[in-house]
Amino acid sequence: MRQYAFILCLFFCIGITNSQTIDQEKSVVKFSIKNMKWNTVEGTFSGMKGDVVFDKNNLSTSSFNISIDPATVNTESKKRDEHLKNEDFFHVEKYKTINFTSESIVKSGDKYITKGKMTLHGVIKDVTIPLIINENADSIIIEGEFELNRFDYGLGAEKYKKTFMVGEIVTINISCVLIKHK
Repeated sequence: MRQYAFILCLFFCIGITNSQTIDQEKSVVKFSIKNMKWNTVEGTFSGMKGDVVFDKNNLSTSSFNISIDPATVNTESKKRDEHLKNEDFFHVEKYKTINFTSESIVKSGDKYITKGKMTLHGVIKDVTIPLIINENADSIIIEGEFELNRFDYGLGAEKYKKTFMVGEIVTINISCVLIKHK
């Protein structure tokens, strides 16, 4: 019985030392998209949350299940932000989260290639995100960049598809800061 208690205690302690929490203050998703073909609109989403398990020595047990609230969109234009929140684009009343769930993580050179499912505007698509991961004593910083076609997710697809007002390709930059608990 003592042996089982010791193993349980050891497992519990290891779990505590490896636990990671998203630092919502420092984590952000940035995006940029062409507007009227010559201008670029940039913005952010905040309030990243979810479950992250990252162990560079055991990628098979590593996983990401991260979401953001599309209502947090901020382009520094209140009028534009309100328009992005309505039915033309994010329809935040109906679609409360944007979510990414990893299916695999592999190391490739100095990057980690993460494949998974992106759920956006009620549409689920396969996405590949190359990540750079830096670690220090207190945190793990996960950064990645990828592109998506907003028409694939029905964002402004009907009303804004045949116009040059809003570009088709969105560049997404992720910065997720994980706090290590010791």
